[in-house]
Amino acid sequence: MFGLRPDELTEVSGLRTFTLTVMGSTDLHGNLFNWDYYLDREFDDFAHNDVGLAKISTLVSQVRADVGRHRTLLLDAGDTIQGTPLAYYYAKVEPITRTHVHPMAAAMNAIGYTAAALGNHEFNYGLQVLRTFERQLEFPLLAANALDVTTGQPAFPPYVIKTVWRTGGPPLRVGILGLTNPGIAVWDRAHVEGVLTFPGLVEQALHWVPEVRSKSDLVVIAAHSGADLSSSLGDQVPFPENCAELVAETVPGVDAVLVGHAHVEIPQRFVTNKVTGRPVLLTEPLFWGKRLSLMEFDLRYDQRWELVASRSEVLSSASVEEDPRIVRLLRHDHAKVVDYVNARIGTCAGAMSASRSRFEDTPALRFINHVQALEIAKSTSLPVVSLCAPFNRAAAIPAGEVSIRDVAGLYIFDNTLVGVRLTGAQLRDFLEESARYFRQVSGPGPFSAAEVSADVPDYNFDIAYGLTAPLTYSIDIAQPVGSRITGLKFGGEPVGDSFEFAVAVNNYRQAGGGDFPHIASAPVLHNQQQEIRQLLIDWVKAAGVLNPADFTGSDWRLVAAGSTVEVTPNG
Repeated sequence: MFGLRPDELTEVSGLRTFTLTVMGSTDLHGNLFNWDYYLDREFDDFAHNDVGLAKISTLVSQVRADVGRHRTLLLDAGDTIQGTPLAYYYAKVEPITRTHVHPMAAAMNAIGYTAAALGNHEFNYGLQVLRTFERQLEFPLLAANALDVTTGQPAFPPYVIKTVWRTGGPPLRVGILGLTNPGIAVWDRAHVEGVLTFPGLVEQALHWVPEVRSKSDLVVIAAHSGADLSSSLGDQVPFPENCAELVAETVPGVDAVLVGHAHVEIPQRFVTNKVTGRPVLLTEPLFWGKRLSLMEFDLRYDQRWELVASRSEVLSSASVEEDPRIVRLLRHDHAKVVDYVNARIGTCAGAMSASRSRFEDTPALRFINHVQALEIAKSTSLPVVSLCAPFNRAAAIPAGEVSIRDVAGLYIFDNTLVGVRLTGAQLRDFLEESARYFRQVSGPGPFSAAEVSADVPDYNFDIAYGLTAPLTYSIDIAQPVGSRITGLKFGGEPVGDSFEFAVAVNNYRQAGGGDFPHIASAPVLHNQQQEIRQLLIDWVKAAGVLNPADFTGSDWRLVAAGSTVEVTPNG
C-alpha cells in the first residue's frame, strides 16, 4: 500500500540483506481522536488534515501488515501529554493515578510503541504527573540530557537497545537515544529548578552515542529539537533550542534522527556527518498526529551489520479511518472530556471573536487582559498593565449560552499568571520586541494578513492593556524593528522611563519564552500558580453574563507613518 518492497533474507555472494522499517510520530499534544474540543466537532483545517493517535494507529497497522510487524519499530519524539482539553482534563480535573491510566498512555501502549523521547511540554503539569505517566507506559521514556541535579546522572533512561530477532539470520541490534529540549530549564523553571538540569543535545549526544554505538548495529536518535539551528531562548541557556541537524553533522555514529518540537514537516533530509562523511537521515512528521514518518534502512551482513542505504517519507493520517480498536478502548475517556468542555457556565450578550486580534484592539483580547490585571491588582498598589497574545485565531464566544470550551478556546495553553515589576522604559522595550511580529511596509495598505505578518508565531505577539487607566500606543510598521512604538501613554500622560508598573504576564513569558527583554529578570510581585484559562472560566461563572461592550476600546493601533493600516478581513 505504501510502495514498500517486501523484506527478504537472501544470500548474495555470501552476504545477507535486511530492511528495517522505523516509524515515528511527534508533538501529539494530547490529540487522541480526530476531534476539535473547542468547536465540538471533528477536526478540520485549511489543508483538510486529520489528527490523533487513533488515526496513527491505523497507519502503523497497515505498515506492519505490509512489511511484517517483527521488521518494524515505532518511536515518538515528545510533547504528548499537553495541548488539548483532554490532556488538561487528565492532568487537572481528573488527574491520572497509579490505577487510572492516561488515555494517551493507554493508546500508545495498545499501538505498541518501542520508545519515546521526552518533550518540553511533558513537564508542564509538574514532575509528579510526568512520573505517573512514565510508570503507565509499557515502553521507555528517554532523555539523555535531563539530568538529576544531585547526581549529575540522567533522571530518565538515556537510551534503549532493541533487538530485532530474525529467523535463520543474525539478530539486528538497534540503539535508540532520546534527547529533549534545554529550554525546559527556562519554560518550566517552577517545576524543575533545583531538581533537574538540561545540558545541550550535541554535548550529551557526543557523550552517549559512542556507548550506544558499541552495543548497536544501527543508531537512531529521537530528538525533541527542531532540525534547523535556531533558538527563542537568547542567552538564557548556553545551548540552542533547535539543533537536530547540528547533532547529525557533528556527532559520529548516528544513522538517523527523528525530529520533533518545531511543528514542521520534513519528509526526508540527508545531512553529511563532518567526522565520518556518512549521510545521516532526518525526518519530522507534522504535529498532532497529522503525519507518520516512515524510515527504511537497508542493511547487509558480513561478519557484522552494515547500513547500505536509507530513505524516508511521511504518511498522512487524513487518508485512513480511526482504528476502531483504539476508539473502543478510549471512547469513554473522550466522552468525559466532551461533557466537561460543553458544560454551560454563563451567557454572552454578543458574539466575541479573536479573528482580528492580531491587527486591532478586540474585546476578546481585552477580556483576557482585564481578568489577568484584576488578579494582579490584588497583590500590588502599583498601576497594573496586562500582556497577552492572540493564541487562537479561530476563537469565538457566541452570543447566548457560553460553555467552558467557548472560553477555553480563547486561551488554549496551560499557562499560569505571574506579576512582575517593569519601568516605563522596560515596558517600551518589551513592546518594541513584540512589534517584530509585523513586516515593514511603506503605506497603510490595504494589505493581506500575510503581507504584514513577519515570521513570528502568534504567541510571541503580546498586546498591552491598562486596568485603571488606558495604556495607549501605536505600532508604526512603516518604521524599522526597534523604532515602532509611538505615543505610549498611561491615562493620557506620556509614560516616563522611570515610571513603574505591575505587569501581568504568563509563566512562559516570565520564564523567558520568546526572549523578550527585561521580563525574565524583573522582580516578581505575584506568582500563585493560577491557571489563566481557569481564571477566565471562573470570571464568567461569577459574573454570569459576559458583555463585549464592557471590553470595547482601541488602546493600541497598527499604523504606517501615522495612518491606520488596513488589513483585509479575508487576508
